[in-house]
Amino acid sequence: MNDTPKTILVIDDEPDMLGYIGSVLKDNGFTIETASNGKEGFEKAKALKPDLITLDITMPEESGVKTFKNFQETAETKNIPVIIITGVSQDFKKFIHSRKTVKAPAAYIEKPIETEDLVSKIKELIG
Repeated sequence: MNDTPKTILVIDDEPDMLGYIGSVLKDNGFTIETASNGKEGFEKAKALKPDLITLDITMPEESGVKTFKNFQETAETKNIPVIIITGVSQDFKKFIHSRKTVKAPAAYIEKPIETEDLVSKIKELIG
């Protein structure tokens, strides 16, 4: 059994959310890397190959939707589970699920985040 902590890349443009999600996940034994926009997150994901990515959808520069599509189209990142964290809910899910070129994300967590939901979803996805 591998006891190395799982690495999670948290991508969000809001410093408060980065800190909050990061501290919740650290408290639950995960190693955390952060990125404050989609471009930075995409580069870090390719370099680090984290076990899981949490991705905010509404960000300046490059939207989470475009970043998610980039993850799906890139060999180094296409098999990393992505949890979409968003204040945008049902309409966004319908939109992503209607896209034939992009597989659906591993999960959605809506803002405001319920920490128990986030942690249990991550454990369900990556152990």
